Amino acid sequence: MPGYTSDKDAYLKRLRRIEGQIRGLQRMVENDEYCIDVLTQIAAATKALQAVSLGLLEEHLRHCVAEAISEGGERADEKVREASAAIARLVRS
Repeated sequence: MPGYTSDKDAYLKRLRRIEGQIRGLQRMVENDEYCIDVLTQIAAATKALQAVSLGLLEEHLRHCVAEAISEGGERADEKVREASAAIARLVRS
């Protein structure tokens, strides 16, 4: 079971809020809103997605990676590699 399961409702609520932000961005572009206003809203949506990503990463480390490390072996190595790759993707984005 994923580590975020206990906070699933909170994550879904945040993602729905972000979805609303994206729909608002679409309306702004359709209505030819001022470029800087659109960019400001894009930055806000990006920050919101980053916050969700960091929360999920923390849950993954706390739950999935910690559990695998306690078991040891190849599964632990795999989970650490997987987490490192996820962190690298987040840093690049």
